[in-house]
Amino acid sequence: MSLYSAGVEYGIHCLLFLVDERGDSRESSVRDLAELQGVPQEYLAKVFTKLARAGLVAATEGVRGGFRLARPSDEITVLDIVNAIDGPKKLFDCREIRERCAVFEGSAPRWATEGTCAIHAVMLGAQKRMEEALAQQTILDLARRFGRKAPAEFGQQVNDWMSERREGKGGDIPLRQE
Repeated sequence: MSLYSAGVEYGIHCLLFLVDERGDSRESSVRDLAELQGVPQEYLAKVFTKLARAGLVAATEGVRGGFRLARPSDEITVLDIVNAIDGPKKLFDCREIRERCAVFEGSAPRWATEGTCAIHAVMLGAQKRMEEALAQQTILDLARRFGRKAPAEFGQQVNDWMSERREGKGGDIPLRQE
């Protein structure tokens, strides 16, 4: 079972497509982003509602409106996206099992329960390191990494595909407020 939802993956991928080859924001509709990536449009619309509420994307006006990044791509971290879509998540929920040892016969001594549980401390440290790693990676970092991997013509193909959609179609369906 994953810690993060599919919405986090969809959201990160979508934001990558909102970054152009220079690192600037480009505009696209949820409909087009869903079609481009083969993901469910209605679910993606809910993801974008959360991203907009968190100030990571902004709706654009007009008949062909869609979304663009609300901040520069080097200021939006993976942790920002994770928290916007799934909210803060605990890696571990300590159940204080140390208090229930049968040897204690229902009354755990102070030495056994004093301070943070050693297991919980390890898990808190792991969560902190994971969140630090996610906070160090921006959408621009990911877009550049993806850009180095993809053939040069791919970026132009995506630009052409998105331009064709913008010129030939209306904008997004309105976002539902949750």
